[in-house]
Amino acid sequence: MKRILSRVAAITLSLGALSAGGVALAEAPTPQYGGVLSAILNPEPPNLNVALQQVAVTQLVAGKVYESLLTYSFDLKPQPSLAKSWEVSPDQLTYTFHLQPNVSWHDGKPFSADDVVFTYTKVLANTPRTRTLMANVESVTAPDPQTVVFRLKQPYSAFLHAFDIGGGAILPKHLYDVDTPITQNPHNNAPVGTGPFKFKHWERGSYIELVKNPAYWKEGRPYLDGITYRVIPDAASRRLALEQGTVQQAWLQDIEPIDQQRLAKLPHIGETKKGYEYWSTMSWIELNGGREPFSDKRFRQALMYGLNRDFIAEKIMYGTGTVATGPIHHNTRFYDANVKRYPYDPEKAIALLDEMGLKPDKDGVRARVGLIPLPYGEMSRRTAEYIKQNLGKIGVQVTIENADVGGWTSRVGNWDYDMAGNGVFQYGDPAIGVARTYLGSNIKQGMMFSNTSRYNNPKVDELFNAAAQAPTEEERQKLYTEVQQILVEDVPLLWIADTNYSVFHNKRLHNVVTTGLGVVDTQSDAWLSKE
Repeated sequence: MKRILSRVAAITLSLGALSAGGVALAEAPTPQYGGVLSAILNPEPPNLNVALQQVAVTQLVAGKVYESLLTYSFDLKPQPSLAKSWEVSPDQLTYTFHLQPNVSWHDGKPFSADDVVFTYTKVLANTPRTRTLMANVESVTAPDPQTVVFRLKQPYSAFLHAFDIGGGAILPKHLYDVDTPITQNPHNNAPVGTGPFKFKHWERGSYIELVKNPAYWKEGRPYLDGITYRVIPDAASRRLALEQGTVQQAWLQDIEPIDQQRLAKLPHIGETKKGYEYWSTMSWIELNGGREPFSDKRFRQALMYGLNRDFIAEKIMYGTGTVATGPIHHNTRFYDANVKRYPYDPEKAIALLDEMGLKPDKDGVRARVGLIPLPYGEMSRRTAEYIKQNLGKIGVQVTIENADVGGWTSRVGNWDYDMAGNGVFQYGDPAIGVARTYLGSNIKQGMMFSNTSRYNNPKVDELFNAAAQAPTEEERQKLYTEVQQILVEDVPLLWIADTNYSVFHNKRLHNVVTTGLGVVDTQSDAWLSKE
């Protein structure tokens, strides 16, 4: 078979790779074996099957147990994981992956291409992220135990960017190809994977314990004896635990923005902004477009004008967020800032509500709506309270409806909400992480992180599908520019901020972040120096 990409040799992170602080490992102390990493987990995940539950905390824990075919460098180049190498046919319709040899599941059963075929065809094809990818796939086959072949219906430019742990965790066929419905499989809460760490115990409300996999396929890894994820709901307690060394790692919103500058100045604490390149998280407010008055574009535009997003970014997020201009994060490929803007303008918001006929009642209220905050710490709660104040000034009365992670995903996924906070990963390419939120074909009740706003615009679908198949970067940019302009005019949801998070860690912890997936990746190279 002719190849446009020669076989990619397995690339092991060597002593020349960058550590979390950006210092070459060759300049760092020699890695040491032993020790247990204690990391913050907030909030507690609903379950640990990342194929079913893609909230950030599930990915954080599951990324050490399960593995995917690929991982990604800081510049988002595909790197080997369970696939040691791959080839692409000249017509870009056939992708052949060659698997790592001598890989076994944590229960001792051999890993093979059959596990990959089963996972993609029977499980991932029905998940919110990967079902968009699989809609372009004609077949997935295993010509031999070490080879997997994906044959596409048409070219899909983002294909090699879609194999991270969040959208491509491989499940053991022998444990999931059973009569029990996958949602009820007991291994969802006691996962069996191929990764460097094995699941040991989950003490609900307290901790999840992982231990070293002594039979891990990557020779000499992992360095750590285990990882314990500690559930710490209170923000002050999380900060104090990191300060005192009770835990050695925090990510995303674990540390409140108001505490971050002071914490980063402590001599035993390190900070890095690397490791979020693939995620490019956006903070937004979901709007249930299947309900009035959200079904009217003027109401959605009024909400945008009624929000002081600059205040949220500067005073609530303390610089960890940049006001979003639309559906694509400014760090993501094909971003275009040349779109309609929504500055804070309550008068314009009120004019739109008047135009709709939403007149104030005797209490000055034009509409009453509910808002479920993102259940990820105090910053999300404060943002929701501020949104309530903002919208109250234009006559939209907001009732805050609190929910835990399970309740939040259930209500939003089942369209049982008016407005809901969300933080969504973009996964390196709009075809993977952006399109899923707006495609009419991805409106599926009961599926979180799909098109839960129920926005449906055939032109937007046409543009997203064309951009995913376009052969050149220039053609893709033109299509994504047009789709951004349409979406910003339609406002299917309220884009708040492009977030820019940090990972905080005790300086005893080395190689915290070694890929563009950050601490979600396996952390097989992480190690702890002695006290």
